Amino acid sequence: MSKKNKSPYKAWRRYRNRENTCVTLHKVFDWSTTNYPDRLAYQFVDGGQRYTYGDFHVKTERLSQRLSRFGIKHGDRVAIFSQNMPNWVVAFFAATAFGRVAVPILPDSSENELTNILGHSESKVLFISQRLLPKLSEESRKRLTLIVDIETFEFLKKDDEDFKCNGWVKDPQPDDLAAIIYTSGTTGNAKGVMLSHRNICHNLAASFKAQPAFKTDRFLSILPAAHVYEMNVSTIYSFYVGASCYTLQKPPSPSILLPAMKKVRPTIICSVPLIIEKVVRQSVWPTIQKSRVLSWAEKRLPHILHWFIGRRIVNTFGGKLAFFGVGGAKLDPEVEKFLKDCKFPYAVGYGLTETSPLVCNAMVNKRKRVGSIGVASYGVDIRLDNVNPANGEGEIVVRGNNVMLGYYKDPERTLKVLDDEGWFHTGDIATVDENNYYYIKGRLNNTILGPSGENIYPEEIEQVINNIEGVEESLVMERDGKLVALVKFSDNAINWDQESEDKLFETLKARKQAVLDFVNKHVNKQSKVNEVEAMKEPFEKTATQKIRRFLYKNAHGDEQKKDK
Repeated sequence: MSKKNKSPYKAWRRYRNRENTCVTLHKVFDWSTTNYPDRLAYQFVDGGQRYTYGDFHVKTERLSQRLSRFGIKHGDRVAIFSQNMPNWVVAFFAATAFGRVAVPILPDSSENELTNILGHSESKVLFISQRLLPKLSEESRKRLTLIVDIETFEFLKKDDEDFKCNGWVKDPQPDDLAAIIYTSGTTGNAKGVMLSHRNICHNLAASFKAQPAFKTDRFLSILPAAHVYEMNVSTIYSFYVGASCYTLQKPPSPSILLPAMKKVRPTIICSVPLIIEKVVRQSVWPTIQKSRVLSWAEKRLPHILHWFIGRRIVNTFGGKLAFFGVGGAKLDPEVEKFLKDCKFPYAVGYGLTETSPLVCNAMVNKRKRVGSIGVASYGVDIRLDNVNPANGEGEIVVRGNNVMLGYYKDPERTLKVLDDEGWFHTGDIATVDENNYYYIKGRLNNTILGPSGENIYPEEIEQVINNIEGVEESLVMERDGKLVALVKFSDNAINWDQESEDKLFETLKARKQAVLDFVNKHVNKQSKVNEVEAMKEPFEKTATQKIRRFLYKNAHGDEQKKDK
């Protein structure tokens, strides 16, 4: 066998050995810092915090020793409340690689949420950024043993009486608790999801099976690292394979994101549907519609036009993009079909915090089914429960090394979703085709029962509404036995501040009627909307840009007062 043929085999054997070795985050930490000491691990896009794998090892071990000197030992909770930065990952591994438990907290959490999470998790240490320090209540400050400025690793609070150097640590075992991730999802009532080292490390291996990455790859981190999707499929996965991960110092607005992508030229980005949907709906499609040449080409030479557009989108993302992961919510089928026609290197995945998160995935280079979340991820068992024989719809239940240990200090809710055979009940309704590709229909708790007993999935109606020109987003609910759509129109469609009250009323009336007419022509009889209401402010969302539905139960559009 020639050297050329041996190389891929050796590379695969190397990564196979890593999977068998890296069964805890301590093993992941040792493996990567030993094998890639001189390679770049993490860096701000515009400079500043920067670590090679060798630097990362030294910094993390020293930080762990400092925690130990103040009695922070194996099993103690270490909270991280910060925007993305290389030091976020240092703090995470200073906890998890030495047997402590990380408690990542989303940076948009309120003061009340922060206080509740710190109290419920019994955290002893808080790493916090200066930007978020005002959210730390006096109640939490008094309860914590250490408060650490994550940007400098200087102690903001310490007590010399705690300096006893008795914080013993040990190598964690695969089934030891690694992290508690609090999630309110879209239904409220935050739950502390307990993920073990086995859970997280299995997800790292599953990520490699879904999209192999190597030390030459460049990740661009644009979602909150405290969210399990970004944490395990991007931020830590890049570390697992010896790649480089770049983070932004400001929120990923277009003015920040576009220059960053040109500078980094990332090969891998994990994102949510909203970002790529905005690119297509607000930039690509209007450009085609306004151009006679492009409109003509779409009718006569669609394959050539789509290839050209696909290249242009890739160039917008830096020109080297090989994988654009889409997760956290359902990708609009119309946008997905367009991306598929353009041969854009996207791939859809599906998961939950409780499953670390990967459950299903589709691969970039394999044939995709538009609207599908893909097939079962590596090492994950899936089935549909309580299947409706009429339409094949059932609840997705999952079993595997990716399934959480349970909800922290909440056995009642744990028993509702996790049975004694290890099957986790997701609450998501789906169908499956003959090739084992799954298709999400909606959430079990969101399902509306129609007048004849049929299931109505508001998510499917919302997808139709969101494709209407001038609509940014929507939410469909049941009110008094009728389907009502709350719609957030774009600023170009509705100018709330500058139009006179009479003109605003007429504009709203016309826009709402247009939505009503369009959606009711494109949905089945049971899913027809009875009323449309306009929302002045954007919907409140989770970290992965899902609307927090529970906040809008029985809500009315902001224009109601004006209408009356």
